[in-house]
Amino acid sequence: MTASFIGAIDQGTTSTRFMVFDHGGNEIAKHQLEHEQIMPRAGWVEHDPTEIWERARTVIETGLSHARMSAEDLAALGVTNQRETTVVWDPRTGRPYYNAIVWQDTRTDRIASALERDGKGQVIREKAGIPPATYFSGGKIQWILDNVDGVRVAAERGEALFGNTDTWILWHLTGGRDGGAHVTDVTNASRTMLMDLETLDWDDELLGFFGIPRQMLPEIRPSSDPTFYGTTRPSGPFAAEIPIAGDLGDQQAATVGQVCFSPGEGKNTYGTGNFLLLNTGTEPIRSGNGLLTTVGYRMGDAAPVYCLEGSIAVTGSAIQWLRDQFDIIGNAAETEGLAGSVDDSGGMYFVPAFSGLFAPYWRSDARGAIVGLSRFNTKAHLVRATLESICFQSRDVAEAMEKDSGVHLESLRVDGGATVNNVLMQLQADILGVPVSRPVVSETTSLGAAYAAGLAVGFWENEDSLRSNWNEDRRWEPRWSENQRESAYAGWKKAVERTFDWVEVE
Repeated sequence: MTASFIGAIDQGTTSTRFMVFDHGGNEIAKHQLEHEQIMPRAGWVEHDPTEIWERARTVIETGLSHARMSAEDLAALGVTNQRETTVVWDPRTGRPYYNAIVWQDTRTDRIASALERDGKGQVIREKAGIPPATYFSGGKIQWILDNVDGVRVAAERGEALFGNTDTWILWHLTGGRDGGAHVTDVTNASRTMLMDLETLDWDDELLGFFGIPRQMLPEIRPSSDPTFYGTTRPSGPFAAEIPIAGDLGDQQAATVGQVCFSPGEGKNTYGTGNFLLLNTGTEPIRSGNGLLTTVGYRMGDAAPVYCLEGSIAVTGSAIQWLRDQFDIIGNAAETEGLAGSVDDSGGMYFVPAFSGLFAPYWRSDARGAIVGLSRFNTKAHLVRATLESICFQSRDVAEAMEKDSGVHLESLRVDGGATVNNVLMQLQADILGVPVSRPVVSETTSLGAAYAAGLAVGFWENEDSLRSNWNEDRRWEPRWSENQRESAYAGWKKAVERTFDWVEVE
């Protein structure tokens, strides 16, 4: 069975996985490993890029071995990744100059604030579609250039490369120091504050705002590339030459995996954070309500498709916080039983603004708060309030999206690891007031990367041929009354206001 499958590498915030799919979009093989979360100071979040690449090698080799497959069984390979997480490395040695600065990291708040103060924020919004914020890559690159000895000089000499983790993985897969491809795709480039949404190229004015030498940056390519980003090396983890033809940021990959190919179709991914994307077609819609305008995907030479995105920083990581910092739960699965053991949160609200608030507020001065406590409350109420916070934040984004697009959300397609929690999914339907639909294949991020690669090599004929692969696993209908829904949401809005102005931002 030569070349009967498509492989996908999903380099995420907490782990790296390798998956293999067949023509029907069914999972054939999977292996996954976590990597260390490095938090040297409050608000700083880092990863070890070398560890990430080692994990990628291991999950590929182990995944193929467990499935008793060889690289020759793969027609192509796709890559998807945690967006905005910034790696700068020496192409001569392959060694990072500094740890990867993760998208959640807030050390660049002064850089973002200075851009706004100097009147450059509006230029960034108009050209890049996103606001100056600690979230995005541009400020992280500047921080490394300004704070790590020798990197700026190396960058000006062409001896320092930048990439999000897709670029880092692709560079290694295609040879690394021996001619590795320094490339990214339009979706990842659109998350840097450095790419013009109209030209789909790096913008010299934006680069000047951050003092970033252009030669650091990867070549921007389509998300599905029939000419390939390169091929794997026989000396690498695949031990063969496999075309690498798909590359998408994780949330755009999930949008493709959910086959949201028509304007008005959208999805919500439940991971470390939550990310709701709405397909708005081939013309970018500028948000007036705190959302991001981003490239959804570009298939070959076709026109790019744009999305409105609501990015929520802390959702699944709030569950990790309950587990790792407070020992309230032993594992994430326990939250379903605990939250389901009480009728409501007992008047408690938890706003997990650990690193500020992203969409639609964009408040880097906010910090987490638990409000409405009484002696009646138990850990079950806190767990339920944590699940509700995920759903309330998604409603914040959905309402902003409707204001920007004029499109009323009729139902919500969901994916990501947390969607196995049935209590969470029912709460989401109740708080949004629309049905929530989970597909049979919940790992839509990896599936979207596979789809992009498969389309490029003709494994799948076109986007329409992928729609038949999508099948619903379960649907949740709203149960709350309108009064109950609006009363609960009003309490949430009051709780969010309590988190503002908690830290000083220069």
